Parts: sequence; C-alpha cells; structure tokens
Amino acid sequence: MTNAEAVDLGKRVFTPSYKQQPIELVRGEGARVWDADGRRYLDMLGGIATCALGHCHPKLVAAVEGQLRRIWHTSNGVYNEPSLRLADELCRRSFGKRVFLCNSGAEANEAALKVARRFHFSKGAPERVELVCAQGSFHGRTLGALAATGQPKYQQGVGPLPAGFSFVPYGDVEAVRQAVGPRTAAVMLEAIQGEGGVRVAPRGYLAEVRKICDASGALFILDEVQTGVGRTGTLWAHEQEKVVPDVMTLAKALGNGLPIGAMVATEAVGSALTPGTHASTFGGNAVACTAALALLRTIDEEGALENCRRSGDYLEGRLHELQRRVGARVAAIRGRGLLWGVELDGDAASLVARCRELGLIVNLAGEKVVRFAPSLLIEPADLDEAVDLFGRALA
Repeated sequence: MTNAEAVDLGKRVFTPSYKQQPIELVRGEGARVWDADGRRYLDMLGGIATCALGHCHPKLVAAVEGQLRRIWHTSNGVYNEPSLRLADELCRRSFGKRVFLCNSGAEANEAALKVARRFHFSKGAPERVELVCAQGSFHGRTLGALAATGQPKYQQGVGPLPAGFSFVPYGDVEAVRQAVGPRTAAVMLEAIQGEGGVRVAPRGYLAEVRKICDASGALFILDEVQTGVGRTGTLWAHEQEKVVPDVMTLAKALGNGLPIGAMVATEAVGSALTPGTHASTFGGNAVACTAALALLRTIDEEGALENCRRSGDYLEGRLHELQRRVGARVAAIRGRGLLWGVELDGDAASLVARCRELGLIVNLAGEKVVRFAPSLLIEPADLDEAVDLFGRALA
C-alpha cells in the first residue's frame, strides 16, 4: 500500500491513541529507512531507542532466522535455552542474580513494583508498600507503571490509580530524604528521564539516593528501559555513577526492536517472586531472547560502546555548534552517549514534521524537546547529515 492508503486504513481501524506521522516505513538498513512510497530517511530515532544496532543488522538477522527454524515459543512451565542463556548473560554483565523476562518496559516496571512490595512482605514488613518516584518521570502506561509516572497528563481520565505513590523533584536529594519513611518500599528513578525531556541526573544524585535507601531499608529501583544496553556509552547508565541498585528494569534496545523486557534483581530481592506470584505468558520467548543474545554479543564484537561514546561526543559538539548559530531558538541541549534532547524555545511538533519532510526521522520527548537516539554504530558522516537537516528544519 502507499503512505496515503496506510494512513487512511490506520485512521479507520486503530484506536486513535497515537499521533502518527503520515508515512508507513517498509524497509530499514543500518541508519536508513524507506517508506511505502520509496522515499529514504536518515533514522535518528531508531524505533524510540530500540534499534540499538540499527535496522536489520546481518548478525541479528542470521541469529533470529536460525531460531525461527528451531522453536518459536514454549510455556513458562518448561525451560528454553535462549531464555536461560540470556538471563545468565544479564547476570554476568550486571549486579543481578535473578532475572524476570517479559515483553516491554512497562511490564518490567510492573514486576519491579510488585517485587519491591513482595520483598518487604516476605521480610515481615507488610506495611512497607509506598513508592517514592520523581516528578517528570515516565515508567509506562499500565496502571501500576502509570501510578509511578510523575506526569499528570498521562493519568487523566483513567483513575483511580493504585495508591501509595509520592513524587519529588528529580535531582533533589533532600526531597528524597524527606519523602522516605518507615512505610517506603522503594525509591524508583530513571538514570536519565527520557520521556520527561532527556533530563540527566546531577552527578552524585543517584549515589546519594542509594545511601538514603540503605539507611532506611528501602529498595532502590533504577528504570533503565531507555538508557540500558549501551545507550549512554556504558552497558548500564548507572555504571557511570558508580552506584548499584537493588532492581534494574530493561526493555527497548534489549531485543533491537523485537518485544522483550527484563527485570534484573539481587538474589535477596529477586527471590521474593516465588511460584505463582508473577508471570508473563510470552516472557522469555525464544526468538526475542535469541535476538537479545545476538545483540549483546555483537555489541562486544563491533565495539558499539566505544563508538557510542565517540559518536556521542561528536553529536554533542555538532549540536552545540548549531545552538551557537541559531541562538535563543535552542534553549538547552541535554544528554549522554547517544541519547540527546534539544529543547526549543517553543512548541516543537511542527519542527518534527519539517524534519521528516527533509528526510530526517526524530520525535518529541515532551512538548519542546526533540530527541535523538540513533544506532550505537552511527558514523560521524550520518551525524553531520542529521544535524545539517535539523538546522535546515530550524531555519
């Protein structure tokens, strides 16, 4: 079908829950995508930070094709090797000792919320059910994850939400200290607030929150759904802060676009999910886990973390050059690695549309922030083209 036919059909059959750009993407290769009318674009969004190694990376394609010829899915009543290997690999590469596999970031965060309460329940403190979260946060759209989300605009019309959630300013250590009490099950934060406008935590903030949790007996949950799996230049963003959480949630980049999520926890915390307390029918799907294993292996083989740091520094420099040229039109530039937000002095929705018209795919993180989250293998020439097109759109 053509772009116009896709838009027409989508308007007739989908719930109107997305603001979609009027194109159908039909093919991708590396940092490039093509629409149904044959037009090519430079993709600086990567499925919203999901296609960590670009589109249709040949090593991932080969791994997934091989698994498709063996077995696609089993119930969680039996084992399958890709899920076992993936859980073991995530533990080997992190602080974790226990892994719960699911299908999305929201599901991973739901598991984290449940395990926090279950942990305290199992320790004889059933009153510890409260969660301290951050203003401007985003943890998902299922009801528990939504209750932990510090953006009221996402919560309108779907209440009442689960109780027990309070919110403090992101980056304010004293506010966290005042909010944590004897009923607090956990503090839940993002390493970088993605949907909240690509807001980076002040240096030392996460480490201080870790100390507060240790002193109070509360757990520390880090949502690395958007920052995890190399997006900031290290495999996990919290490594750069020299802090270790009790629970980490992952999704987005983990399957390079295939639906998969994971909750990674310490032995003590993860063991609180005893048989029957939590489940996911498609969690640990063999094909998705195979993709995730191939992704982690390819990150090592192709130096993706090193490239992320190098290209991230280059992109930051180019964006600041652009800011100097356009002046007050760009209010701020924030980010780390290959996750960057360009905050404008006004509404940015029309700018995203203009970028698309010029052949550049980006999106919004909030009303005024344009987000860049390209492949971790992106090259400087592609970044030059992206910033040049973005500058043309601004003009």
